[in-house]
Amino acid sequence: MQNKKTRVLLADDHTVVRKGFTLILSGQPDLEVVGEARNGREAVELAEKLQPDVVVIDVSMPELNGIEATRRIGETCTRTRVLALSMHRDAVYVREILRAGARGYLVKDADDDAFVDAVRAVARGEGYISPAVSEAVLSDFRRHVTNPVDLLSTREREVLQMIAEGKTNKEIANILNLSVYTVEAHRGKIMEKLNLHNTGDMVRFAIRNGLIQ
Repeated sequence: MQNKKTRVLLADDHTVVRKGFTLILSGQPDLEVVGEARNGREAVELAEKLQPDVVVIDVSMPELNGIEATRRIGETCTRTRVLALSMHRDAVYVREILRAGARGYLVKDADDDAFVDAVRAVARGEGYISPAVSEAVLSDFRRHVTNPVDLLSTREREVLQMIAEGKTNKEIANILNLSVYTVEAHRGKIMEKLNLHNTGDMVRFAIRNGLIQ
């Protein structure tokens, strides 16, 4: 019995691009193109109607851009996964469309094999980021994602770890050669900075952020 094919909807405002992608995918035994959209609005309508496995969508399209279209497809087609396509290598486009719900991002000048691999990866539920933008994405991630632990001073991280390990204020004071009042002050600062309310919260936070095992 033949395995079920992955059903793909293509959304791009350039006819030549859509036809080229259709040609590439049609040559694959496990993939089939079930529809084509010329803009984001059509992409949303066709996705709702056809319920494809994957929507390959251009980030920049008239009437409704790919980012907003991706957001709407995610709301109405819960099984459908989105692969974003773009000429843009700027991390801001990658970040915004991934935030909108896309599972992958491929630059348009990628070769045919990379395109097919990306469609298959997204269909399987995996993520796919074009190697051409991966460095920009990593730099952007480092710039925009702040670990709450970074809000703490070195001393506060030290105190938090010991609290999470079950040590009392007095024990911590002895180990760090501080007064109990200073340890209490650190504890208060930690809770305030991290919006934690009790020792249990502090222990859970420390475990989640790798401060203790």
